Amino acid sequence: MTAAPSNNKINARERYPWLNSFLDGWAIFKQNLLGRIGLTLLIIFALMAICSYIPPLINPMYNPMTGVDPDITCCMSPSWRHWLGTDFMGRDIFSQLLAGARVAFMVGVSAAVMSVVLGTAIGMTAGYMGKFIDTLLMRMADMIMVMPTLLFVLIISSVFGQLSIWTIVIIIALFRWPGVSRMIRGQTLSLKHRPFIEAAKVAGAGHFRIIFRHIMPNVLPLAFLFMTFRVTSAIIIEASLAFLGFGDPGTVSWGMMLQWVWKTGYMFKAPYWLLPPGICISLITLSFYMLGRAMDEVLDPRLRKEDQTD
Repeated sequence: MTAAPSNNKINARERYPWLNSFLDGWAIFKQNLLGRIGLTLLIIFALMAICSYIPPLINPMYNPMTGVDPDITCCMSPSWRHWLGTDFMGRDIFSQLLAGARVAFMVGVSAAVMSVVLGTAIGMTAGYMGKFIDTLLMRMADMIMVMPTLLFVLIISSVFGQLSIWTIVIIIALFRWPGVSRMIRGQTLSLKHRPFIEAAKVAGAGHFRIIFRHIMPNVLPLAFLFMTFRVTSAIIIEASLAFLGFGDPGTVSWGMMLQWVWKTGYMFKAPYWLLPPGICISLITLSFYMLGRAMDEVLDPRLRKEDQTD
């Protein structure tokens, strides 16, 4: 009775090599304490983002942007009705905190995916297509890399006014790909001289097929590792812009909550309004950092050997 599931599992591993790699990597990941803590925190924030859709359905008063308690006209401390209190307009702070989790995931993941996809494509092209293309793309990456992202976005905001949340995401992505492209380029330079690439060329495979069929699967784990670190930088940049008053005023984010508490003069009067968004920004960036550290250990066997030696 117990042999069938075992045979099915073996057949699945043999039929899908990527499943075998995933299961082996997951077994290593589960042994990493930082990875487990980071994943637990991310699950909590993901649940917060999902639950952000529920309060407005229960009662429009809990809408994070437009919902105002008719019995409250100013900032109020926590109560059973409002678990984290209300802001200066009588809006529920807990509902805003849930909505901020949704925005943090949207900004962080979207900007990270865009920057990693762009950086991976440029890095593979630069590493494979020869010296001229390599020099051209890497010098462009160098010029963008030395530009301070936050300062550039502040200049754009001061010229064109407050930016929408998706405009901020796109700008962050366009400025965060050079570091990814450099690492992917180095990996591609190493891979293109491997015997299996030479065999593909002898078999008549074109450049496009070699890059996307043979090189890309080998650099994707490294690209995914970089994505976890890019999420943290995107969240911090968006929160900084919102706090400085250059964020999207129509979007409730943790940075916008900090901007509201500062602008209205409640910075030192209402810690129940100030601390929750600041703590959430710190914890969600820490969780992605922990996840990245654990993924680094999964992808690099040398780190596992060092940990075993210690």
